[in-house]
Amino acid sequence: MANDYYAVLGVARDASADEIKRAYRRLARELHPDVNDDPNTQERFKEVAAAYEVLSDPDKRQMFDMGADPRAPRGGGGPNQGAGFGFDFTDIMDAFFGGQQRGPRTRMRRGQDALVRVEISLQEAVFGSERDLQLETASRCPTCEGSCCAPGTAPAVCDICKGRGSVQVMQRSLLGQVMTARQCSACQGYGQTLPSPCPECSGEGRVLARRTVKVRIVAGVDTGTRIQMSQQAEAGPGGGPNGDLYVEIVVARHEIFERQGSDLHARLTVPMTSAALGTTVELETLDGLREVSLQPGTQSGQMVRIAGLGVPPLHGRGRGDIVVHIEVETPINLQGRQKELMQEIAMLRGEESVAPKLAPVVEPNKLFNKIKDVLTGR
Repeated sequence: MANDYYAVLGVARDASADEIKRAYRRLARELHPDVNDDPNTQERFKEVAAAYEVLSDPDKRQMFDMGADPRAPRGGGGPNQGAGFGFDFTDIMDAFFGGQQRGPRTRMRRGQDALVRVEISLQEAVFGSERDLQLETASRCPTCEGSCCAPGTAPAVCDICKGRGSVQVMQRSLLGQVMTARQCSACQGYGQTLPSPCPECSGEGRVLARRTVKVRIVAGVDTGTRIQMSQQAEAGPGGGPNGDLYVEIVVARHEIFERQGSDLHARLTVPMTSAALGTTVELETLDGLREVSLQPGTQSGQMVRIAGLGVPPLHGRGRGDIVVHIEVETPINLQGRQKELMQEIAMLRGEESVAPKLAPVVEPNKLFNKIKDVLTGR
């Protein structure tokens, strides 16, 4: 064998995986081109990287212990290679499946998407608004502009894989020795190394930063509505594009109005006299004061609509209504003249005594129609 990988790393043949890793890290810190610019150490570093590539992989290490070099060139002979079986299994796969092109992976990747929840008022949901969101997320490095390299430098082609991102490995099989491709451990499959990583982002191409994003809240949104903001989330590694930011709306509870679809519902309590005689009251709406007229004889449970002052449909036209639910307030603790007047009214209306008059909650014909609707699936 051309190289004794155990001797290269300075470990015994029965060394554990942790001992091999520690030895490689110690040598890499001394010999890596990023920390040692002596040209004489580059070949030594290549040998150390090759030794670690073999001894850190249980299959390759077993093959090496049996006398075969996993990093030997195609067709190279180990003592266990059978005659006529020194072929590359990749060639067979290429012949049957069209030879899929393989290459190094890129450092540039898309950033992850992000979800932010924003609470807004009912007023903002009805009329729309704009918000400034303060985000602390990954942003493109201002020093290297995502290149991952220190200013004035550039990536270098990996000396181990020659830019391919992978290395060929000889493995034993029933057919003999088979050549397979493995990710290059020196460049992590990128095909390039960073001789001078950016000092600000440590070669990541992005840094954690705080920035402001302006979001436009469209009129008609409701709780659960999500607004997609393209490429406003975190920046991708290696100068990759930003992910998308999703803003989920939460509409805060209003002290008066309750939203049901495009309508706003509110409850109005009026004195019995106003309900009996009729009146006009002013209501505070989201659009300002509006008058509501109550007809004489208004009953509890009646509804009065104020058209066009509700919520607009999302991405549509017009607005819903305000639905006012009337609740008639019966006076209590009548005293003196008040009580006399009420008794006089009762006498005039013939209501001194009330005869019991019970009625079903649901009229029979309506109940029958409801049962029929259920049975017919309407």
